Amino acid sequence: NMTLWKCFLDGLAAPGVLFLGSVRDAAALGQSPYILDRPAAGAFPMVQSGKAAPIFVDSADWPGVVRAATDLQTDIRRVSGTEAGLIHDLQHPPADLIIAGTIGKSPVVDRLIREKRIDASGVAGQWESFVIQTVAHPLPGVTSALVIAGSDKRGTIYGIYDVSEQIGVSPWYFWADVPVRHREALFVQRGRYVEGPPAVKYRGIFLNDEAPALSGWVREKYGMAPVSNYPNRPPDVVNMNHEFYGKVFELILRLKGNYLWPAMWNNAFNEDDPLNPKTADAYGIVMGNSHHEPMLRAQKEWTRHGTGPWDYSKNAEVLRSFWTEGVRRNKELESIISIGMRGDGDRPMAGNDMEANVKLLEQIVADQRRIIAEQVNPDVTKVPQLWALYKEVQGYYEKGMRVPDDVTLLWSDDNWGNIRRLPTPEERNRSGGAGIYYHFDYVGGPRNYKWIDTNPIPKIWEQMNLALHYGADRIWIVNVGDLKPMEFPTDFFLNFARDPKRWPKEKLGEFTRLWAAREFGPEHANEIAEMVSTYLKYAGRRKPELLDPDTFSLVNYQEAERVEADFDSLVTRAEKLEGQLPAEFRPAFFEWVLHPAKAYGQVAKLYIAAGRNKLYAAQGRVSANDEAARVKALFQADIDLTNYYNHT
Repeated sequence: NMTLWKCFLDGLAAPGVLFLGSVRDAAALGQSPYILDRPAAGAFPMVQSGKAAPIFVDSADWPGVVRAATDLQTDIRRVSGTEAGLIHDLQHPPADLIIAGTIGKSPVVDRLIREKRIDASGVAGQWESFVIQTVAHPLPGVTSALVIAGSDKRGTIYGIYDVSEQIGVSPWYFWADVPVRHREALFVQRGRYVEGPPAVKYRGIFLNDEAPALSGWVREKYGMAPVSNYPNRPPDVVNMNHEFYGKVFELILRLKGNYLWPAMWNNAFNEDDPLNPKTADAYGIVMGNSHHEPMLRAQKEWTRHGTGPWDYSKNAEVLRSFWTEGVRRNKELESIISIGMRGDGDRPMAGNDMEANVKLLEQIVADQRRIIAEQVNPDVTKVPQLWALYKEVQGYYEKGMRVPDDVTLLWSDDNWGNIRRLPTPEERNRSGGAGIYYHFDYVGGPRNYKWIDTNPIPKIWEQMNLALHYGADRIWIVNVGDLKPMEFPTDFFLNFARDPKRWPKEKLGEFTRLWAAREFGPEHANEIAEMVSTYLKYAGRRKPELLDPDTFSLVNYQEAERVEADFDSLVTRAEKLEGQLPAEFRPAFFEWVLHPAKAYGQVAKLYIAAGRNKLYAAQGRVSANDEAARVKALFQADIDLTNYYNHT
C-alpha cells in the first residue's frame, strides 16, 4: 500500500557528454540528490550569475500551495542571497522558470501533462504525491523549466519543500537555529524525481505537557491572548495564536507530515485565536484534538464554558450542545474527529462498573455520530473519525465494546514506547483501519518524563515497524511534549511513516548520519551521528526523571563510576567538536548534541553523589561532606546550564 521512489528517467548522459556540476553534499534525508552547484548538460539554472529563476504559481491554486511558493522564494534568497520573483501569469514568461502547481487546480500543469511535456504517471490521482521534472521548451517563450506538480495540495507543497531541503534549508532552520550555507549557484540535474503516496495516511504530532517550557517561550515571544476573543475566557492564557502555530504548521509540512493535535493544558486552539483553525486549513494541515477531547472541542473550552458535570449520564443535553458547536464550527475544515469520552481532565470515567460504562459509551458514540451526520455530512462514513483506545478505554474494547467500521481504531503504547495491542486479522478488514498514538513525552503515573529526548530511534523503529506489519497505518500521532527537545525522533518518526521501505533496521545508522550531514554538513557528520546515537543509548537505559540515589550501584561492578565515565567521555568529545565547528553551527550543535549529554550527565552524577553521601554518612566517613558539597555544586551547574539553554 505504499509506493515511494526517486528515479532518473531521462537524466542519463549521452556518450561523450561531460557533466561539470557536482551534486550537493547534503541532500534531503534518504532522497536522490538533484541539486548541483555548477552547470551540467540539460541542468535547470535555478540560480546563476546573480540571477534566480522566477517561480510561477497560479493564484487560483490551493492557498497552501501559493503560500509554500513564497517560502521557496525566501529559501532561495536564504541560500543564494538572490531574489527569485513570484509571478501568477505567463503573459511575458522568462526564459527560465520554476512552475509549481496542483494537478486539476493549475491549468499550466494540466496543459504540460496533456501535451506530454511532463509525466504524471504514479502521481496523478494518488494521495500526497508529487513529480519534480526538468523540461526543455515547455511553453512558448520558455527555454527551460523546473516543474513541481502535486497530486493534491499537500503533494505540491511537499514537492516545493523537497526543493527547499535539497538546496540546503533544514526543516528545523527556525526551531533549532540551523544555519543555511551560502551557495553562489544552484542547478537542478536533468531528470524526473517522483515521490508517491505515503505508507501512513495521516502523520502528525501532539503538543502536550507544554507548560512551563513551551508556554513560557510563547509568552515571551507572543504575549498573552486577548481576553476579548471569547467571553468567560480567563486572562492568564498565553497567546498560542496563528503566528505561533504557523511556525508549527510549516515545520510539519517541511517534514512531510499533515496532522496536528494542538497544545491543550491551558489553551483552546479554536477560541484562543479564531484565526488558528482557518490558518491550519489554509496551510494544508489536518487538525484534530487529543484522545480525550471529543468532537473538535478542547478540554479548556469545557472548563471555561461548560455547565454541570462532565458526565453523560447526568448532563447529556448540555454535552450534546457543546459537541454540536464543535463540529459545526469546523465542518468546512479538514479534520479528524475524535469520538468517545473519558473523564474530565484526561481521567477515567466515573464509576467502576465496566458493563455500565461500556453501555454508556456506546450511547455516547451513537449520539456523537448523529451530531456529525446532522452538522457535517449525512453520510457520516465520509467524515474521518477516530476512537482512541487509550488506557482504560482499551479495556472497554476488550470487554466487547465496538464502534462502526469506518471509525479508525487508534491503538496506544503504554506511555513508555511499547505498543499495547495491534490489530487482529479480523480487525485489519475494517474500512476505518487502525492507527497508533505514541509517546516521546509523558506526564502521569508512576512518573513523568518530559525534560529531554530519551527516545533511541531503534526502539521507535522496532515498535512502529510492528504497527506497519499489523496494518496500523491509517494514523500515526506522537506526543512530542514541548516539541523543542524532540526534534531528532520527530524527524525519524515522520520520515519512517512516509517511507518505511527506505529505512529498514540496517539503515538506522545511515539515517542518523544523513540527518547530521543535513544539519551540520558532511565534515563531521559521522562523529556527530555517533555522539547522538551514544547519548540516546545511555538515556534510553534509564530516563533522567527515574533516577534516584540508589539507581546505580555504588559497590558492585563499578557501575556508578562507569556511568560517570561514559558521560564525561561523551561530553568531552562534544565540547571539543563544538570548538571546531563554525560559529554559526554552534547553537544548533549545543541544542541537539552537547546540551542533552551534559544535562543528563550532570543529573546522573548528582544522584550518584547523593547516593555516596548517604552511604558514606551511614559508614561514618568524613568524606560524606565532600559528596554533599558535590551535590550542591551539581545542582547549581544544572541551574546554570538550563539558564544558558533558555536565555543564551
